[in-house]
Amino acid sequence: MGETQVTAQEGRSTAGSSPIAAEAAPGTAAASSTPPPATGKTGWQARIRSLRTPGRPRLWFEILLIAVSYWLYSLVRNAVPEQKAAALRNADWIWSAEKSLGLAFEETVNHAVNSVTWLIVSMNYYYATLHFVVTIGVLVWLFRRHPGRYAATRLVLFATTAVALLGYYLYPLAPPRLMNGANFIDTVLVHETWGSMASGNFKNMSNQYAAMPSMHIGWSLWCGLTIFALASVPWARVLGLLYPTLTLVVIVATANHFWLDAVGGMACLAFGYAVSRVWYGSLPHRLPKWVPGAAKSRLTGLRAARLPRPASEPDPQPEPKPGAEAEPEAAGARRP
Repeated sequence: MGETQVTAQEGRSTAGSSPIAAEAAPGTAAASSTPPPATGKTGWQARIRSLRTPGRPRLWFEILLIAVSYWLYSLVRNAVPEQKAAALRNADWIWSAEKSLGLAFEETVNHAVNSVTWLIVSMNYYYATLHFVVTIGVLVWLFRRHPGRYAATRLVLFATTAVALLGYYLYPLAPPRLMNGANFIDTVLVHETWGSMASGNFKNMSNQYAAMPSMHIGWSLWCGLTIFALASVPWARVLGLLYPTLTLVVIVATANHFWLDAVGGMACLAFGYAVSRVWYGSLPHRLPKWVPGAAKSRLTGLRAARLPRPASEPDPQPEPKPGAEAEPEAAGARRP
């Protein structure tokens, strides 16, 4: 019925394929016009393009990646030759440069805070713990609430840390508390608190002359900027800005860093953002919050909103139950 066309020639009907059947038939010109799958150079370009497109993060992969990356970071950082003589010379140069700028305030802050025992002890524990706790917490928050921005923001952190290793190798630097002839106080030793991998019983497990750049500042500023850019509540954004500010006070008060080490950490973070911007084509906070495969309802427990039905489409009528009689079409109609 649908596949017979009536022609006007001699009043006869001629059987033939309908246009719909011709389009659906395999081997026809329409079917053969489908382009072949991408291969060669085009295939590699598609693969690279897919890698540069934010996707749904996988929990097991992220845990493994972070664990292996931090292990490699610690291994490389501690394997860099300490070069004590060079590190002490560089520390003297940094201290002289700050004095010439009139900004050599680290010793004053170190002595002032050390005079308040509860405050300096709190800062020792702050230095030892929040560096890791807050960073991991922000990564978990991104994974759950901003999966579309997670990979790009994580790349910022990884690139920042990677370039810091280059700084440790090229510019060994002693922290203020290890300088010769200076009057800095090693607050961890004085107050007998654990809080520095380069003091007390842990000093032989870590490279003590890897102070430039400061990753306490690099990581804390990464956390603060991420929270400030993506948090929805004002108080969280304020805390995001306060965190790296307080971290700067802590690293100076505990004599673990010069303030110029913090500048080095900021420069490394700027490099990390540049790498992420080039790879993903946008800054992390400008990328979509959600990605295909990471449904909002699945991550937050909210039910996905239903799309409204177009006005031109009538509402479907419920089908009558089997055995039930149909109602009369008109109000005045009677059954026979």
